[in-house]
Amino acid sequence: MVICTGTRAALPDVPGIVEARPWTNRHATEADSVPGRLAVIGGGGVGAEMATAWQGLGASVTMLVRTSGLLPRMESFAGEYVARSLTDAGVDVRTGVSVARLRRPDPDGPVWLELDDGSELEVDEVLCATGRAPLTDDIGLETVGLTPGDWLEVDDTCRVGAVDDGWLYACGDANHRALLTHEGKYQARIAGDAIGARAAGKPLDTAPWGAHATTADHHAVPQVFFTDPEAAAVGLTAEQARQAGHRVRVIDVEIGDAVEGAKLHADGYTGRARMVVDADQQHLLGVTFVGPGVAELLHSATVAVAGRVPISRLWHAVPCFPTISEIWLRLLEAYRDAAGD
Repeated sequence: MVICTGTRAALPDVPGIVEARPWTNRHATEADSVPGRLAVIGGGGVGAEMATAWQGLGASVTMLVRTSGLLPRMESFAGEYVARSLTDAGVDVRTGVSVARLRRPDPDGPVWLELDDGSELEVDEVLCATGRAPLTDDIGLETVGLTPGDWLEVDDTCRVGAVDDGWLYACGDANHRALLTHEGKYQARIAGDAIGARAAGKPLDTAPWGAHATTADHHAVPQVFFTDPEAAAVGLTAEQARQAGHRVRVIDVEIGDAVEGAKLHADGYTGRARMVVDADQQHLLGVTFVGPGVAELLHSATVAVAGRVPISRLWHAVPCFPTISEIWLRLLEAYRDAAGD
């Protein structure tokens, strides 16, 4: 049995939240009219994407972000680029601020947000982009000794370890490994193969595509935020790599300055690429791109990170001229020059 029930939006525990009837990501992507004024609570991927979309549709958008910047799980420069672009487009991006209370006295009227800095904000709708919670409340987990509403902890074949006899699996958001559609699909492929192998009594390391294990969930998770500019990353940030005990070298290149293909893609192209290199093993631990169209660069980075391709071999993956993919050559040149090789 495989549980694939996904998640729901987690609303903040703020007085007045029920009365305010806030939008979640579902409401924001299904609405059929544009609010004149929209407040977005949260500065992660959903918040940044929805602010981008609704500002583009004509709403006056205010972002309220508790942290010091947007996209906190990415390299800090990615959030800086996106925040600057949103601000230039007319979005009021407020960082380091929290919502203390919500009020909507008239069910058909505006929403008032009381902020922790003492100010108030009046909007027509408020969107909460403040995280996810598992949809495991009412599927009978208590009948097998698990707690309803909890995330389901799984091993690398997506099997739930707390259930005897190993018959229960969980894929996608419900297992909390990587809350992304493409990662859920990846896990489902792995789990399906592992279930088939176990049923046939075959070792899990004899699969045609390698071991039946979701190893990419540990070190090579790709993610794109479809903001303007796009932000795309795979693997570890420089800080995450250091915290994991790696000795790292960090290489940054401004895409618009270094790559002819970027100048052909858009006038005044601005963006940045970063690769985080394991200084001892000489392979990539993480790659981040921010800029127009960088989502299409990410799979090449994912292959390099997932495959732990040595830097010495990446030199021979020749990018075509004039494409934005030449950013790979510029990163490798910068790595070489910094090393004095």
